[in-house]
Amino acid sequence: MLVRGLMLAAALAGLVAFSVLLAKVTLTPSPASEDIVTSNLQPGRSLRQYAEDYTFLAACKQAGGNLLLGVPFGLLLPFFVPRRLRMIRTTLLTAVAMSVVELIQGALVQGRAFDIDDVILNTAGALLGYFVLGRRLSHRYYTYAEVPSSAEQRDEPEPTTRPKRTPGKGVRSQLARRKAGGTKTAGTKAAGAKAAAKKATGTKGNRATATSAKAPRPLLDRLRRR
Repeated sequence: MLVRGLMLAAALAGLVAFSVLLAKVTLTPSPASEDIVTSNLQPGRSLRQYAEDYTFLAACKQAGGNLLLGVPFGLLLPFFVPRRLRMIRTTLLTAVAMSVVELIQGALVQGRAFDIDDVILNTAGALLGYFVLGRRLSHRYYTYAEVPSSAEQRDEPEPTTRPKRTPGKGVRSQLARRKAGGTKTAGTKAAGAKAAAKKATGTKGNRATATSAKAPRPLLDRLRRR
């Protein structure tokens, strides 16, 4: 988090410093060039003029200066644009910003005019800065930005659902044995009760028979005595 903040602060400070430098370079009046400079709306016209009318060093200085002027856009703007279509967004923002600067030059600044070739060179410089260094720096920045979010997601407790407990095979077999044992016990008790009832009934019958057999027969005895 600290590294991310430092990188963003450095990029912001660099963008502010570059804006001041850009305003000083492009919006400073140049009365000596008032009769020479003309507006150019045709792409490539100024570049051909550099190659034909200027010396090699002068052409390199003029074209190279506009090219280098766009390099900071490619280094700093990727920190402030979304990651999706980052290169295209950086290119479009550079083209729009330099077009506004060129329009202000042609309308308000003495000795300067709008030149579409300057916009093209500035945009090419932004792409150069992006591919050389800006892409790597912005990738590092977004990598540091993603680390806290992933750490926070790891720290958050995940909701857990308690699984329903199902009896295992051993528990099921024990329950089945208990049920079978209970059934057998009940059957045994019932059979024992029936047997006890039969025994009691048989005992009563035997007792009655024995009693009836032992009882005297007074009528027969009397007849025998006579």
